[in-house]
Amino acid sequence: MMWWQIALIVLLAMAMAAAIAAVLAYDAGRRRGDAQVAELLRDPARQSLFGEGVPVRDAERGLIEVAPESVVICDAIGNVRYFSPGVKQFALVDHGLDSDEIKDFLSLTVADGRAREREVTISADLGHRSDAADGRGVRPGQEVPSDLLYLRVRTGRIVDGLYAVFLTDMSEQRRFEAMRRDFVTNVSHELKTPVGAISLLAETITDAADDPDAVRYFSGRVVKESNRLTELVRRLIDLQKAQSMEGVVEMKPVSVMTVVRDAIGENQPQADAKNIAIRLTDNGTSVPLVVPGGADDGSAAEVGDEVTVMADDESLKTAVKNLVENAIHYSPAHTVVAVGVAEQHGKVTIRVVDQGIGIPAESLGRVFERFYRVDPARSRETGGSGLGLAITKHCVQECGGTISVWSREGEGSTFTIELPAAGDDRKDAKPSA
Repeated sequence: MMWWQIALIVLLAMAMAAAIAAVLAYDAGRRRGDAQVAELLRDPARQSLFGEGVPVRDAERGLIEVAPESVVICDAIGNVRYFSPGVKQFALVDHGLDSDEIKDFLSLTVADGRAREREVTISADLGHRSDAADGRGVRPGQEVPSDLLYLRVRTGRIVDGLYAVFLTDMSEQRRFEAMRRDFVTNVSHELKTPVGAISLLAETITDAADDPDAVRYFSGRVVKESNRLTELVRRLIDLQKAQSMEGVVEMKPVSVMTVVRDAIGENQPQADAKNIAIRLTDNGTSVPLVVPGGADDGSAAEVGDEVTVMADDESLKTAVKNLVENAIHYSPAHTVVAVGVAEQHGKVTIRVVDQGIGIPAESLGRVFERFYRVDPARSRETGGSGLGLAITKHCVQECGGTISVWSREGEGSTFTIELPAAGDDRKDAKPSA
């Protein structure tokens, strides 16, 4: 055997041995790696709380995003690591945790590791609020943006150096609580005032029994206060009826122009007493307040189009009557109240426009609340109960419509009722007056 043949055999043997050794080493390493991975997976600190095989990162993100509170994850000095989508509306994380008050509160948790909860009031950035005013007016229950934000803040430690800040918007709840307090205060005051006045007047009449003129004068005052109390009770009954009748009213084809004319007619004496002119338009064209005799014989163009909606005629009439009544009460003498009916794109609108005192911006979101009055002193002058717009809101909602208000202080107000127009198949039915 030649020497080079022996050398080749030796090299082949060495190569085979090296290959076998490499395979054995790889297999051993793989076994050790599998064992280490298995050991890590068995470590509770490295597993998802939601079970084996659950991706930890996806589970963390999903939990934060479905939580009812908005969540900010940050370090001890407020540098934000992560935040849920709901945090954006508060404008608190544009440059880290931007609220000094929340940072100070977080520092207490950082100091001792204890979870804490507190309600804070901070200035709101209206540019980030989803409910910022869009210039189209305000509907019942719609909150007018405020420059204050009421947040319930809860802070707690997650792991060393990492903290969670939970944020819950309490602004609407605080507004509702204020509304409820105002309602109790107002209804107590409104009932106490006429009752107390009647009691005092009765005593005065008794003391002045020998003075016919005084008795006559104070008796007239008693009648006035009694009427005021009766009107308040009637309004409360109307409001309760409007609320309790929701969903059970009789919906039928209703002639909008007929209802509007009837509502205006019931307010005409009050308008005449203040020399206030009421103008009625149909799609921008002026029409008479009273249908002329014989108008049924081909003069529909002179009295307005037959606009029909599916509604409860009494509820709709009450709503329009209340709006026209308010417009007259809160307008100065020798002005104009305009009532317009229009139909466009399957919607019927009824607008009542006055040249009155207007409504301050801070009161726009509350004018449909029970007993809320922009100027209580003026309302007592005009005999207002603070219930008219609350009743109007419920009446419009009964008819399947919406009501909104636009107003500017000193320039007057516009209240708009919007209802779906009756379909062609329903227009064939005879409209109700």
